[in-house]
Amino acid sequence: MRIIVDNKIPFIKEAIEKIADEVMYVPGKDFTPALVKEADALIIRTRTHCNRELLEGSRVRFIATATIGFDHIDTEYCRQAGIVWKNAPGCNSASVAQYLQSTLLLLEASKGKNLSEMTIGIVGVGNVGSKVAGVARELGMRVLLNDLPREDEEGSTDFSSLQILAEECDVLTFHVPLYKEGKYKTFHLANDTFFHSLKRHPVIINTSRGEVIETNALLKALETRQISDAVIDVWENEPDINLTLLNKVFIGTPHIAGYSADGKANATRMALDSLCSHLSIQAEYLITPPAPENPVITATTPAEACLQMYDPRRDSETLKAHPELFEQLRGDYPLRREKAAFSVQLTAKG
Repeated sequence: MRIIVDNKIPFIKEAIEKIADEVMYVPGKDFTPALVKEADALIIRTRTHCNRELLEGSRVRFIATATIGFDHIDTEYCRQAGIVWKNAPGCNSASVAQYLQSTLLLLEASKGKNLSEMTIGIVGVGNVGSKVAGVARELGMRVLLNDLPREDEEGSTDFSSLQILAEECDVLTFHVPLYKEGKYKTFHLANDTFFHSLKRHPVIINTSRGEVIETNALLKALETRQISDAVIDVWENEPDINLTLLNKVFIGTPHIAGYSADGKANATRMALDSLCSHLSIQAEYLITPPAPENPVITATTPAEACLQMYDPRRDSETLKAHPELFEQLRGDYPLRREKAAFSVQLTAKG
């Protein structure tokens, strides 16, 4: 068996080489038809577009993407070609929730906002959005949920319309898949019409897909103060991002909200599990991220401790200084661990 693996997928080498006869490690953007022609399986991330152009005439019969999203896979072509594909739903949901928690705390500290007096609207309440809702409630925020597919499926009254969120929210955060058409279309969901409908000049946060927000409309909303600020982790046309927007946002990061080592380990484990299931073989491996350099945190408040674990300003400052390194900053992202990896000691001030 021959498997080609994105060379930025961590913690995979020892495990995958027990499964396959031959493994190649290649940058995600360098998968070509000639390269994959004799491969049996691919393990990829978002930078590899699995479509007819790449796959036609190849031996590939299985694709695992170590990501939640799968809009880089042409699922209809795969169905027609008999290629099984699997994603990793929820793999980095806690990582994105950590990003949101730190971001909200920074907004409170840097912008003079009291989170307990604010309403947050969460657009998309799947694995990620549900964890973000939990974080927001822990911070004392009023939470409104919008998820049209779930509302239609469940018939629940727990959801609010996008119009209500536009009228009542001080923060709006997007956690939706990218659907380019259809009833649940999310492509340019936040456009000029959306921004004109906002009543409370909210902060806009996007960690889903860049195309969910129309860049020029977001820029105009910032310039006209229809919104008070923005936190952007995902961008249209990555890695060729809009530098004017980057320099205007409160926090701008290189698509790394879900990049904790814990989230990456989950994604690798889920990709390997799905491969083993496809091959009907026993999964026998242990995927464990390394310990943080400083596992004991001393702080005067839980908020301070949280920002010691992860402060997104570091990633933002680096990207703003070197936007041309967008892909490198993703590929060589430093070790970041979630709360369970730390022991926190709270001390009195002074």
